[in-house]
Amino acid sequence: GKQVFSSKNEFRISVLKFHPTESNIFICGGFSPEVKAWDIRTSKVLRLYKASVQQTLDILFLPEGREFLTSTDAVSRDSADRTIIAWDFQSAAKISNQIFHERYTCPSLTLHPKESMFVAQTNGNYMALFSAQRPYRINKKKRYEGHKVEGFAVGCEFSPDGTLLVTGSSDGKVFFYNYHTARIVRTLSAHKEACVSAIFHPVLPSLLATCDWAGEIKIWQ
Repeated sequence: GKQVFSSKNEFRISVLKFHPTESNIFICGGFSPEVKAWDIRTSKVLRLYKASVQQTLDILFLPEGREFLTSTDAVSRDSADRTIIAWDFQSAAKISNQIFHERYTCPSLTLHPKESMFVAQTNGNYMALFSAQRPYRINKKKRYEGHKVEGFAVGCEFSPDGTLLVTGSSDGKVFFYNYHTARIVRTLSAHKEACVSAIFHPVLPSLLATCDWAGEIKIWQ
């Protein structure tokens, strides 16, 4: 393939996401208080988003890309402050940093494919459901729990039709939750090490890819 972009970044990058409507723009974050938006065409930084954190764990664009969320390593003693931050993409202004009020970091975020909702994986061994509309309220009546995170960067994702929520688990299993009821539909003993990612095929929803902490990759049907 032809290389179309190359640049040197001063901090270690742990997450990178393309803008959902601007194909030449991506955002990256990592071991830094800064998140950067880059333009592939110019190889230059478009904007800087600065927060009082040490690391960005994940980035999630909300529908149409006008706003995005970052999950960070910041947790205060009494309540979460800056654990999840909502940003205005164009102005780089913080919209809110008081979204998640429990004392757990959130290693991954995922957007529902059809409804204006998103899910945050938490180190409290559960996934929390939020509105993707301001002020991004948490659904306190619905919690997806049964799997284990235990400090691993365990990913989560919705099925293409939005009916299932799948997640890895630190015990090597894969958990499938019913999105509407939050009940476990089934589990899969996938790996001996911590399963850190489980992803549905975007075109063939009967296919699922999983991987573990040790680097093992499996495809399931």
